[in-house]
Formats: sequence, C-alpha cells, structure tokens
Amino acid sequence: MGAAWRGLEGRKGGFERILGMVKEVRGMGMEVCTTLGMLTPEQARRLKEAGLSAYNHNLDTSREFYPEVITTRTYDDRLDTLQAVRDAGINVCSGGILGLGEKDQDRVGLIWEIARLEQHPESFPVNTLVPIEGTPLAENDAVPVHTVLRTIATARIVMPKTIIRLAAGRHTFSETEQAMAFMAGANAIFTGEQMLTTPCSGWDEDKSMLDRWGMRGLRSFEDGEADAQAYVNTKTGKATPVTENEATL
Repeated sequence: MGAAWRGLEGRKGGFERILGMVKEVRGMGMEVCTTLGMLTPEQARRLKEAGLSAYNHNLDTSREFYPEVITTRTYDDRLDTLQAVRDAGINVCSGGILGLGEKDQDRVGLIWEIARLEQHPESFPVNTLVPIEGTPLAENDAVPVHTVLRTIATARIVMPKTIIRLAAGRHTFSETEQAMAFMAGANAIFTGEQMLTTPCSGWDEDKSMLDRWGMRGLRSFEDGEADAQAYVNTKTGKATPVTENEATL
C-alpha cells in the first residue's frame, strides 16, 4: 500500500488510519508491505506492532547522481528510514530506478550502497523508468534490456539471498526478455494492472506466463518456505536454491 507524500509529518490522523488498515489486512492472513516515505524509529515501531511485514523505500540511484534527480530529501534521509525499518524488525524492500539519466557507474553505486547496509534487504526491486508526458524525464531514452539484465545479474552476485523483483516498466519487455531476466537472477515480479501511475501486466497474464515456464510461487516470508528461497519446477518438483542461481525455466 503506497502513499504519495514525503513522510508522515503532520499526518497523525492518516497514520492512524494506515495502522488500522495494516491490522485489518494482516487479520486476513496476508502479508502487508507499505511505502509511506520517510519514517521515524517510533513510526516504524508502531507499524511493526500493527503487523507490517515489509517496508519499501528505494534508494533509486547512486549517492553521486541522486541530487540530479531528487531534492525533496537527502540520501542519508533515505538510509535513516531504512535503518529505522530494520531496527523495528520489519523486512526491508529497497531498490532503484533505471533510466533516470544515470551512467553505468551509478547503477553499480546503487547496488554498492544497498549491499553495504548492515543486512542485505529481503527484496531488491529493479524498476525501469516509464516516461510520463509533462514530467522532467519524459524525453529520457528507454533503458536497453541488456542494461536491466546486467543490473539484475550484478545484484544477484552481490546479494545472493535477496529476492530480486522485476518491477515497473516490465510491461514493455517481451516474454522472452522477462525469461532472460529470471535467468540473469531475478526471482520475483510485481504484478497487477496498475503500478501507481504506470501500467503493468495483470495477474492472469502473468500466471499464464509463469505456468509456461514451469514455475510456481513461493509462500510467504513468515511461514518458513521462503527461507529455502528456491525456484520450483512444477513438472519435476525439483527445487533449486537461489544461491546457485539456476532457475528452471
């Protein structure tokens, strides 16, 4: 669940409603991930008490390139939020966006910054910019698929136990290109017809694609199966650990 704001300052009523939402969804037996901007340690603690499973707060790019794109908060502000989330015992989801105008060294810098956290994040989303008319980045060139694949492969080597999620912009890739992303080291997707302001692929379409690859989903972080972090071939039942980077497609 996402909110389009900088942080929770002055949003006491809104935060209380969010805490209620987290409790209700957890009461249905589902995990809950939110992205609410910057958090204080106290806010992270209350989200944990409400039952929050994971918190998304992307670093977006390298520390060096960050000021060229974002001015509403600093890089250290983002790192402080990630530390508050980790200290509260909430799973961390933090990745970046490709196509902001960055160079290769900035993509390496993003992975380096995230990999040097006290603990690797449970989830690393790889987003590609979806240009929106009227925005400052509307004329940016599309990210080449091989750049996405190299980023995924590098993140997989550096963070072998992290779930790498192919996220925004995935709808522009062919099925073959998405399969190559899994072979490069991705082992999750964001699914649903809409991702905030950008389109995505619907679940029925995605499920058919994964079925064609002979894959099924893991269960949650919290029931133990995901600790094994394995790809499972539905035809043979063989499980392959993520750390060996051998998806069976």
